Amino acid sequence: MQMNADYKIGQLSVSPLVLGGNVFGWTADTPTSFAVLDAYTDGGGNTIDTADAYSAWVEGNKGGESETVIGEWLAARGSTVRDNVVIATKVARHPDHMGLAPATIKAACEDSLRRLRTDRIDLYYTHFDDESVEVSDIIGALDELVKEGKVREIAASNIAPTRLAESLAFSDREGLARYVALQPHYNLVSRDTYEGELAALAQRESLAVLPYYALASGFLTGKYRPGEAAPEGARTGKAAQYLATERGQRVLAALTTVANAHQCAEATVALAWLAAQPTVAAPIASARTVDQLPALMAVADLRLTTEELRLLTEASA
Repeated sequence: MQMNADYKIGQLSVSPLVLGGNVFGWTADTPTSFAVLDAYTDGGGNTIDTADAYSAWVEGNKGGESETVIGEWLAARGSTVRDNVVIATKVARHPDHMGLAPATIKAACEDSLRRLRTDRIDLYYTHFDDESVEVSDIIGALDELVKEGKVREIAASNIAPTRLAESLAFSDREGLARYVALQPHYNLVSRDTYEGELAALAQRESLAVLPYYALASGFLTGKYRPGEAAPEGARTGKAAQYLATERGQRVLAALTTVANAHQCAEATVALAWLAAQPTVAAPIASARTVDQLPALMAVADLRLTTEELRLLTEASA
């Protein structure tokens, strides 16, 4: 289980699999989270994605739990590890810092830096767009953070094509920090959430795309099957919704066919399909346990044939 960082996003080098941090402080406790982070980085992974809102949706949590766990891990592992990893986090949905008003962005950034126990965020996303705030104000605030050295690169997630285009045009016109990446909801059973106008814009503007929900809440791991009892878990309900559709069952069958041909896991195939799509730099996937990691990290070495890509694309249409 070894991979190298090989995709440039602005000044950052990003590994073929981005480790999702949404499970840290939620379905993975601190010792387990540390073990997952160690195994991921020991295997050559270098990019960790989180958000200030993770995991505010859990009863008893207030947001920032994932960042706190990552910060504790960074502190325990030392500056060498910090210098060799890309930390991505997001602003706009922490209960104490909702939206993208300039003052909110700056306050949220300070809180994220404190929880992460670091002096800079490598990749800072607007988690959800806030259309009540002018693009100029959002970019202006982010640019100030870049100039102060608190943020290295900026990116966007959950944003309409028109607002994304306006943001990029404003940055270009004013010579300010510019989004270098986009994090859309995108996978084999959710293609219309990215393909089309948004994908065309990302390609035209040379944005690196790092899809979230890459495994559709675990559905694309193949552990959910028609006629079989669903495994217990926090995401079982979402995965069961995909299983109830004809398309979901077609995708599962195609995944199994390709996985058998390569003697690998269905999850690896699902991630490899994403990685092969135009504009995609690296998919984001989370591991609740160390045992789940090898199938995810194997995406670095799996190259699907043209026929296999077509089979999966047609099954997911």
